[in-house]
Amino acid sequence: MSRILTLAGLALLAGTAPGLALDVQKSLEVAAPPAKVWQTIGDFCGIGTWHPAVEKCTPSEKDGKKIRTLALKGGGTLVEEQVTRDDKVMSYTYTILEGPLPVSDYKSTIAVAPEGSGSKVTWEGTFNAKGAPDTVAKDAIEGIYTSGLKAIADKAR
Repeated sequence: MSRILTLAGLALLAGTAPGLALDVQKSLEVAAPPAKVWQTIGDFCGIGTWHPAVEKCTPSEKDGKKIRTLALKGGGTLVEEQVTRDDKVMSYTYTILEGPLPVSDYKSTIAVAPEGSGSKVTWEGTFNAKGAPDTVAKDAIEGIYTSGLKAIADKAR
């Protein structure tokens, strides 16, 4: 009986152990047609023109994949790779190759869809916390998404 309880306890602990993938999803309705919103955010390196945390975006290529190097306001650099892109669906997916964020195994998608007379922009990502508690990693990504979505809404009007 105690062996069964021990196995059950281990299973419970395994389900709460750190290192499990974290998910963040944020979305915002924008009072602009989807094509106009996609024109604002669709260029992979265009993030340098709308995200308030990005000072400059420098595009490049590696092994045929689009790379963007983001110089962050206040210091720091993020290097990201576009993994997939669909202009018809108005979305792209990217990963972080290197940077100061407290995350690893990061993969994110940003997409635009029709919503009423305007658009809905959804930004979602999965990742693991790196060098920080899960809550700190999640808060960092949520902050990036929230400030970015607000800036998209302001710019696309």
